[in-house]
Amino acid sequence: MLATALWSGVQAVNAEARASYDRAAADLGQTPLRRLTGDGPVPIAEFVALRRAGWLVSPVIEGDLPLATDSLRLIGVDPLTTPPRPGLEPLLEGGDALPRFLSVDGLMIVAPETAPLLDGPGLPPHIQSAQVPPGTALVDFRLAQRLLGRDGVDHLLVAREQPMGLPPLSEVTDLTLTEDQAGGDLAQLTRSFHLNLTAFGLLAFAVGLFIVQSAIGLAFEQRRSAIRTLRALGVPLRRLMALLAAELLALATLSGLAGIALGYVIAAALLPGVAATLRGLYGAEVSGQLGFDPLWAVSALAISLLGAAAAGAQSLWRVSQMPILSPAQPRAWARASQRAILTQLAVAVALLALSGALAFWGGSLVAGFACLAALLIGAALALPALLLGLLALLQRAPRGVLGEWLLADARQQVPPLSLALMALLLALAANIGVGTMVGSFRDTFTGWLDQRLAAELYVTARDPAEAEDLRAYLEPRADALLPIWSVDLPLRGAPAEVFGIVDHATYRDNWPLLDAVPDVWDRVADGTGVLINEQLARREDIALGARLEITPDWQLPVAGVYSDYGNTRGQAITGIDALSQRFPDRPRLRYAVRLPSYQVSEVQTALRADFGLPEANAIDQSAVKRFSLDVFDRTFLVSEALNVLTLGVAAFAMLTSLLSLSGLRLPQLAPVWALGLTPRRLAIFEVARTVLLALLTCLLAIPLGLALAWVLLNIVNVEAFGWRLPMTLFPADWIWLALWATLAALAACLWPVLRLTRLPAADLLRVFANER
Repeated sequence: MLATALWSGVQAVNAEARASYDRAAADLGQTPLRRLTGDGPVPIAEFVALRRAGWLVSPVIEGDLPLATDSLRLIGVDPLTTPPRPGLEPLLEGGDALPRFLSVDGLMIVAPETAPLLDGPGLPPHIQSAQVPPGTALVDFRLAQRLLGRDGVDHLLVAREQPMGLPPLSEVTDLTLTEDQAGGDLAQLTRSFHLNLTAFGLLAFAVGLFIVQSAIGLAFEQRRSAIRTLRALGVPLRRLMALLAAELLALATLSGLAGIALGYVIAAALLPGVAATLRGLYGAEVSGQLGFDPLWAVSALAISLLGAAAAGAQSLWRVSQMPILSPAQPRAWARASQRAILTQLAVAVALLALSGALAFWGGSLVAGFACLAALLIGAALALPALLLGLLALLQRAPRGVLGEWLLADARQQVPPLSLALMALLLALAANIGVGTMVGSFRDTFTGWLDQRLAAELYVTARDPAEAEDLRAYLEPRADALLPIWSVDLPLRGAPAEVFGIVDHATYRDNWPLLDAVPDVWDRVADGTGVLINEQLARREDIALGARLEITPDWQLPVAGVYSDYGNTRGQAITGIDALSQRFPDRPRLRYAVRLPSYQVSEVQTALRADFGLPEANAIDQSAVKRFSLDVFDRTFLVSEALNVLTLGVAAFAMLTSLLSLSGLRLPQLAPVWALGLTPRRLAIFEVARTVLLALLTCLLAIPLGLALAWVLLNIVNVEAFGWRLPMTLFPADWIWLALWATLAALAACLWPVLRLTRLPAADLLRVFANER
């Protein structure tokens, strides 16, 4: 139930987010349509001229409208010419919706959760549609112009199918026709986030499977005598197997349904935080209200049944192979023979060797995940043999009689507790691996921000005229005014940005280069070389000195590669003069301003007062870093919550195993009790044994967690997102994790130990009533 709940909860969150992306892609015009754009706002006259020439185009304007406590994303469209899009259905249902939408006063179409934000004065009336993304309003483009205080529109959408016999676009307009590359941008940008969630969901389910495997095996072992008796009374083996399988199916179905219900509750609790994270990270508006999708529910139930079948298959096979007169005395089902332990160790070594081979020769994301799977499964299978070896080494140390009995008893309990300890190993390794990855990422990200955000102030103008005024105002007051200027161009067939930079010490001294030729900045400054980001270099396998085609008539050798964490697109940087010669009409609206830090607040205040710049258009370096790190921390907030849940599930695995074994251990504890140990002292030894096994498992989890982090940083991250991160170790975190492992073991053994202390003496004496 717990495993299904965590898995189905993660799938429900992912499904709701992806449904929101699909709605946003359609509502924001992110369908695969071509666009007509210009160097600035597109005049309405261009739209009129194209329509009169027969071209099926439609205007779109987008912008943020400030509200009292938030902002509203306005999407202005022309309902009479726009291609079909979700959200406009109310205008097609008859009534007065369309006339009101086109009227002077206007009408907004918003999501139900956005409607309560629109009760303030000065806003047009609104109607609701569940197809509109939260925080967004669909309005007539003329109303959007008025509310945003802008002329023209952002672009014109070009319908897929056009009438025959149209004049060429070049004869009608000077606008640039571009293929829309935005489709699926949100899904692409958030892929790392959902990959993270899915990986934890699978890990939690895997840990849950260890619980199920352990419980089923112990249950079958407890029922050995009943099974033997039924067989001796004449029940056919096939019928017995069918009844046992039906019993498992019924229990798994009930548990799976309960897990789906619990998963829905977990998803509903997590979704508002996930929505806030995705909104802050990527601007993705995800509904905070969870819908029920039968697809993820059915898939969760299916994986629950498959998991139960996989966990019970071994026990059912043992029943089928059990001789009809096999001894009925109960014993832990996992008291495997030495040969079985060695066989399991051999399989583990083979899997670890396969993991190493995939790590060095895989070369794909699928190989990366296969490497992780082989690593985790191989380490889990090797755990019993490694624990037995460590306990054997400890037995060589000086000790008393009770100490020797404690270690011998611990060795005896490793096989029946092995599955629970495997679950604990995986949970601890996941905590160490993900913690190392996140910590390494944060340290690297912080240093990278210090290099990339070297300027003290970043200013963005709203139009070219304002940019000229800002430049005239800032130049005499700043030590340097560095334009942040780029052109969107395809590089090696994929969307990318090409930046032009001035030759300044800010770049020479701070820009984070991973690899470069000796005279890299001189070549970039004079336009004879180009820098590319790590993503483009890895994706296209571009080495230093290779020529990069920026436009068909402009090719430059690659002079350096720089880190660009978090970006999914390719980037290139060359000298601003070389870029200006080829794109002279592109406006320059953003500037990095170098000035003494004590003047930043004064300049910000002056820009807002004299130019009316919004706060977001004049941001100081510290605010950018603070916001970036806050976004980073929110990125992994859900991962940390799932980390804790996974560790809790592992503790539950130990609890179920210890409870199941408590009755089976009486024959082993009764002789020690008869020799004079009180139940209280026996309970102390039980706690010591459990904590010892947990700490040894934690010790073995450290190298496994570091190996997991290495695979995540150097294989999965590189293949999935295009950049490599250096690995940093955090030993203090391991100490805290050992403490958490100890607490988890104590919590798991508390109930069985309390039962032991309250055990009547008659139950212990009864052990000697039968020859065992």
